[in-house]
Amino acid sequence: MDSTPPQQIRPGTFIDGSWRTPTGSDCFAVHDPATGKDLAHVAESTLDEADAALAAAAAVQTSWAMTPSRTRAEVLHRLDALVRERAAEFTALIVAEAGKRVADARAEVSYAADFLRWYAEEAVRLHGRFGDLPEGGATMYVSRRPVGPCLVLTPWNFPLAMITRKLAPALAAGCTAVVKPSEATPLTCFLLTDLLAEAGLPPGVVNVVSTARPAPLSERLLADPALRKVTFTGSTAVGRTLTRQAADRMIRTSMELGGDAPFLVLGDAEVEAAVTGVLHAKFRGSGQACTAANRILVASSVAEEFLGELGARVAAMHSGPGDDPRSSVGPLIDDRALTRTRQRVAAAIDSGFTLLAQGDTADTGGFFHPATLLRRDVRAADPARVGPDVEWFAPVAAVTVYDDEERLITDAADSESGLASYIFSRDLDRARRAANRLEVGMTAINSGLLSNAAVPFGGVKLSGHGREGGSEGIDAYLETHYLLEKMTQPPSPR
Repeated sequence: MDSTPPQQIRPGTFIDGSWRTPTGSDCFAVHDPATGKDLAHVAESTLDEADAALAAAAAVQTSWAMTPSRTRAEVLHRLDALVRERAAEFTALIVAEAGKRVADARAEVSYAADFLRWYAEEAVRLHGRFGDLPEGGATMYVSRRPVGPCLVLTPWNFPLAMITRKLAPALAAGCTAVVKPSEATPLTCFLLTDLLAEAGLPPGVVNVVSTARPAPLSERLLADPALRKVTFTGSTAVGRTLTRQAADRMIRTSMELGGDAPFLVLGDAEVEAAVTGVLHAKFRGSGQACTAANRILVASSVAEEFLGELGARVAAMHSGPGDDPRSSVGPLIDDRALTRTRQRVAAAIDSGFTLLAQGDTADTGGFFHPATLLRRDVRAADPARVGPDVEWFAPVAAVTVYDDEERLITDAADSESGLASYIFSRDLDRARRAANRLEVGMTAINSGLLSNAAVPFGGVKLSGHGREGGSEGIDAYLETHYLLEKMTQPPSPR
């Protein structure tokens, strides 16, 4: 319970085309991670409001599903245009509530809009098929239909792109939705919500609920017979819980969960390209991404050159507010993340890593951790799994140097997670052979960037299931329907 007067509390519940006026003072604070100060207070959605949001989505599900695909596409095209027109506002909000650097926030806005454009184009390509049965006497018609009302649960680290990556294919497929943004970054979602009517989306098709206590709300909605789909991006622990809850009613699930991305620098890698790649894959967004390079594995033949160059770049990094042009790295999302990162760095050093370089940090009261470079060496005869392997989710580059490339690749593949991987080598055949040994959903060769609206994004093993983006991304919001039409009389001979 917050003591802020009700008039200072922003509505957090959007149902059937309008924001609900807060009736009490039950709210949560949204912080600026660069200063630790409050940006806003947002009204908690009640469980009754969550029920009403899903009821609103269910009430218009049939009409939205029957809306011509061209009309749905035009809504998404208009929303894409509006997001791009308001890019400066979205960028400022992402910098303020997520702590991203301006360049990273601006890139996210463009990336988010790309999903709206991509699925506007996919909406009119939901083709089926038909044909005679092999035995004759009947015709089969196979079509794809929307799954139905969806629960969209999004994380804080991409407060706009993770919504559009889920919502755009849902709308294109003809599904309605209830969106619950992260309590750390709801303001970006609210701005997007304000644009829905202007884009031509009918009331009730998209509804929003906000809470800092998500477990009871999601459990309530997953028990509602009206819900047919849940899509979640976040931790593996929460994803497991949601999957168990969804299983009771056989609700369709898409889970994009934790990552443990290995970044392989093979002995023939172009070192300068590998350094540039790791700067992108590790430090963009302060390392707070599931695709961030988590385990950096380097062949000893190029290690000294690689670490020398990377160490110089890390030492020159300044961790500061996202709107400060001097900042190479922004803040972590909150004080818990900062404390956890400090503890993990200390544990890594205790387990055998050496601190090679650190940047500096701003003194603005925010949750800044310096860019950090750690090193350890593994010989072919050393036991497997030296030291702690954690998902850093921070601007910490933990490098392991190998004198045996076979061991390097074997260790890279040794993970319960399997979202992304990065491989640097001048020999593309060599890189592909290494890629084929890694159980992951995505691999980038000679690049530290791999996300794009046109590609299927997702992982295997404990990194979840399902794909978002690309032509595959809309499949999660569609059911396959088969219709048999029996001939009443045999066709006349010709």
